Amino acid sequence: MTMPSPALGSQPPAEDTARRSTEMWMVLFALGIVAFAFANTAFSLKGQHLSIIVEYMLAYAVLVLGAHVAVRRWAPYADPLLLPIATLLNGLGLVMIYRLNQVGRDGNASAGSPISTLSHSATVTQIIYTVLGIAIFVAFLAFFKDIRILQPYTYILGLAGMFLIAIPALLPSSISGVAGTNAKIQVSIGGFSFQPEEFGKLLLAASFASYLVVNGRKLSLLTEKWWIFSLPRRRDLGPILVIWALSMLLLVFEGDVGTSAVFMGLFVAMLYVATGRRSWAILGFLMFIVGAFLAAELVPHVRQRFTVWLDPFSTANLINAPQRSYQTVQGLYGMANGGLLGKGLGNGQPFWTPLVQSDLIFTSFGEEIGLAGVMGLLLLYGLFVQRGLRTAMLVKDEYSKLLASGLSFMFALQVFVIVGGVTRLIPLTGITTPFLSQGGSSLVASWLLVAVLARLSDGARRPAPKPIQDEGMTQVVSLR
Repeated sequence: MTMPSPALGSQPPAEDTARRSTEMWMVLFALGIVAFAFANTAFSLKGQHLSIIVEYMLAYAVLVLGAHVAVRRWAPYADPLLLPIATLLNGLGLVMIYRLNQVGRDGNASAGSPISTLSHSATVTQIIYTVLGIAIFVAFLAFFKDIRILQPYTYILGLAGMFLIAIPALLPSSISGVAGTNAKIQVSIGGFSFQPEEFGKLLLAASFASYLVVNGRKLSLLTEKWWIFSLPRRRDLGPILVIWALSMLLLVFEGDVGTSAVFMGLFVAMLYVATGRRSWAILGFLMFIVGAFLAAELVPHVRQRFTVWLDPFSTANLINAPQRSYQTVQGLYGMANGGLLGKGLGNGQPFWTPLVQSDLIFTSFGEEIGLAGVMGLLLLYGLFVQRGLRTAMLVKDEYSKLLASGLSFMFALQVFVIVGGVTRLIPLTGITTPFLSQGGSSLVASWLLVAVLARLSDGARRPAPKPIQDEGMTQVVSLR
């Protein structure tokens, strides 16, 4: 029996159409949860206008459904859970920022509340950043058909990433400093501020992946004896020593312990994936611990963070001016007040924690949706990381595998560092909670990370093109 050959560029198979339909229903489910959270907040606070909330939800729904259409158009084989998870996390972040934004209007907060620093237009600003993030998500899927085009630019990407991370340290504190802290992590010009490190980390992940594709096997096979341990050769330790030194410089000159930890952890995790040698991971971890300990002993602002971590309730840290641990303690009390199920959206008092809308937004959720709610948030983060690692297992080429692994580890490390800080598992650092915290740079970079993983997962699941057949070629069709 003769049959025409299938045309190239035909519609995706039925199972991939079903995958996109599953994604659509999951996105609608996520939007339903966000709408319920918005309504719950509005009924809890005084003087709220439902028309405004409806406008916010309609705008957000249009944006997310547009992103879903873009995935159907340009990445039909992508993982169906990435977009719904990002939709739910970003939406819940909008709800909490709106909730904090309305405190000064309903009389629930005293005049001296620290939340007075949060502008009444914060919700609109965050929606604008969401528009920008989703627009970049769509543009990336439309114009980047194969992520491997970045592979030849190892050192260009690395230098660009390092330059973005180093920009705040090179500028005067009046431009790059964060009010009330010693950190230099942002650039503020004309009322507009952004954190270039959020994009620098993505470029560094792409650079590391390209470097390790070429040098990974050499680093895994060539070793020498160090006392009783078999470790990489001294000449091969150059890259990790450079990365270690740069991360320590970041820690010292920018006061950004969180980015330093994520930066170092990203490279060590990718080294472990590329070589499969535990010695690299152990060596990198020990080097960071030693460097952090030395910095805590020698650098005042780093030592202050460790002091607050070890003894936040002491008189020197909490009562005597300056009250260094006030933010940490307020966050801890807020989560404790939330208990198992929380006070309910709009019923707590998270506004007493300084910078609660950005660095400590996780404590707001802990107070208002309780331990059960924040465990759900952590499960969402964990599922997102699992889908990224699954993509790394499915892709065929080594560069894509390393990049997907690195981005997933970096995302997980960022969540661990900030959640561990607000719960006193580790010293508190001033990095954002992905998708939830107020801030444009972090939100846009998070959506860009989703776009990269969507493109990688699309390539991993895309079937190989069928060979072009002659018109006279016969095909045997087996009946099942």
